Amino acid sequence: MTKKQLDGMKVAILVTDYFEQSEMTEPKKALEDAGAKTMIIAPKPGKVTGFKHDVKGDTFPVDMTLDKANPEDFDAVLLPGGALNADKLRMEDKAREFVRKIDEMGRPIAVICHGPWLLVSAGLVSGRTMTSYYTIQDDIRNAGGHWLNVEVVHDRNWVSSRKPDDIPAFNQTMIGLFAEHMKRLQPVG
Repeated sequence: MTKKQLDGMKVAILVTDYFEQSEMTEPKKALEDAGAKTMIIAPKPGKVTGFKHDVKGDTFPVDMTLDKANPEDFDAVLLPGGALNADKLRMEDKAREFVRKIDEMGRPIAVICHGPWLLVSAGLVSGRTMTSYYTIQDDIRNAGGHWLNVEVVHDRNWVSSRKPDDIPAFNQTMIGLFAEHMKRLQPVG
């Protein structure tokens, strides 16, 4: 059995109901295919429901609730979009604390579509360059960020994309960033 790029990496996926389903499932599969262990973390136990654009999607089991999740136990975080998901998640104190701690530790954050709203509300966007769904570009700029209308942006420990069409480029850049982080954690010798 060959070692995969992200073997041993533990990735938190922060969502609540009505996230954009493809923005969670496709990156999650790419991470797992690269060897990472992913965990869906939500404000409430049970299941979370996705959205496929404007149609109710599938339900997914919650692996852990936000109040039990310790950012120090995770190597990276994935923030899927979906306007309803992102708008509700940004108001969760525990979600804001989680991403602040991940960023403070220099661990990677991958965010797509409306997902940056959590980073805005957590006070992390100032001085950062990123992209998002075009309707929240003013929020990013007003929070002191530099917004670009491009497929994917890699800024230090963050990777961001705009929408489901960008997922292939997002996944590739995310895997690269996460693998770079894992290499830094390996002992030299």
